[in-house]
Amino acid sequence: MGGATGLPRFEVAARLRPVDLVSPGSVLVDDAAPGPASAHPTPHPAPYAAAEVELLASGTAPGRDAPVRLALASGDDELGALWDPATGEVSLELRVGSTTSRHLSRRHGRPEQRPVRLGLTLTGVHLAVHTHDGRAWTTRARVDLGAERAADRGGAGRVDTRDERWLAALVTTRSGPVARVRAGGFGQLGLRDLRLVTRADGSAYRPGGDLLLTATSAGPGFFDTAHTSVWSLDPVTLSLTHRSDLFFRRPDRPGAFGDHATHLVRDGEHWLVATSTWGDFDRRRDDASVAVTLARPGGDVDLLAGRHLLDTEPLPLPVDGLRAAGVRSVGVWDPHLVRDGDDWLVGFVSARRFFDFHPALATGPALDALTLRAVSARRRATEGTTLLRVDGAWRVLVSDGRDGRRGQRQQHAVLDLDLAEVGVLDAPYPTNIPWPTLVDLGEEGWLMVAFDGTPYAGPLPGYGTHGRVVVARSVAGT
Repeated sequence: MGGATGLPRFEVAARLRPVDLVSPGSVLVDDAAPGPASAHPTPHPAPYAAAEVELLASGTAPGRDAPVRLALASGDDELGALWDPATGEVSLELRVGSTTSRHLSRRHGRPEQRPVRLGLTLTGVHLAVHTHDGRAWTTRARVDLGAERAADRGGAGRVDTRDERWLAALVTTRSGPVARVRAGGFGQLGLRDLRLVTRADGSAYRPGGDLLLTATSAGPGFFDTAHTSVWSLDPVTLSLTHRSDLFFRRPDRPGAFGDHATHLVRDGEHWLVATSTWGDFDRRRDDASVAVTLARPGGDVDLLAGRHLLDTEPLPLPVDGLRAAGVRSVGVWDPHLVRDGDDWLVGFVSARRFFDFHPALATGPALDALTLRAVSARRRATEGTTLLRVDGAWRVLVSDGRDGRRGQRQQHAVLDLDLAEVGVLDAPYPTNIPWPTLVDLGEEGWLMVAFDGTPYAGPLPGYGTHGRVVVARSVAGT
């Protein structure tokens, strides 16, 4: 085992990147003979929807070079995407109430070759159109539907896509010559923030044998285009399978949110879902912040299948204790919960400002009665706080990004419950800030699930489309 840490050395065993505009587990429409036009009711629990069509080859029959339009419509709003073979342009065409607008990217709106598929996605308050060239999706235009000042921020007029009544009335429409239409819930462009689904004692919850993981399903943009998903990982073949999607109501505002950076815990016969309120984070706001919420759905709710909109309450992390320690806190995220005897231990991240952040640890007899146990305030780019029992003792694993202090960069540190460093994990450190998710498989050794910062869908979405899942196995004899 790896010296003072008590953990083995790891080597990369697989790199995985499932990409789906329409999630295979939430298909509402799949029509292989759609005719010249179609309209299908496609209600959604949260604003994470997608539609895609297979385009016909040019000139194969009369009318096959006509424009193709995809849209999501609800009430007086119609949010559409257009492919016009005559001009070679891919654009967004929107009607929001009485306001109409067209959005064409000068740089990205004209694919170099004729696309084979056209896709439309709604992720939070962001609408995007994508094309597929037979190898990968590329985002061609994107618009912020929630912009308060449409002209200043490139918006299209405000529409409340998080309104549950608006979502329940959604219809997917299509016109123009296509070979197939698919519509349903939005899937992911990448996965990050992978965390083991556990029992309250910190052990892996494996009702079917496979490992279960929560992940942040990346959308075509920053954090507010992502949402929480649940996956299974075969520990032998290392194949990933999508299981479910989780969305959240907030206790302080109406609507459905794609909050993420989530820990899913099976506590006896019940669920605990601790998540971070990244679903509407906007770093441009003076009061930008992130909090942690807790959902307690009944034990009969199967969170491992389907799509769920969960009611939440605040998870009161002890930021007052941080202030008493002389540390300012403007936001908290990355919760990880374990029960140690009669008490809870809760690891989390606190930020002095965006983005300067460090790990903290709370404890208490109940999740609504936590006090600060330790803080590692000298760290400044550290996320993924994870509690792990090693050789009978609790360890706190963290991930130090490249912006950390000298000696604390691009490594997985292993800390004690006072957040003093006892060693560094002997494991590959991918790009970005990959969380250290470890599981002991007994005679089969250890498995580590992380991610990297590899982007997807071209330059338009920018930061936030990461990442690729990186799985590592322990090396025998270490």
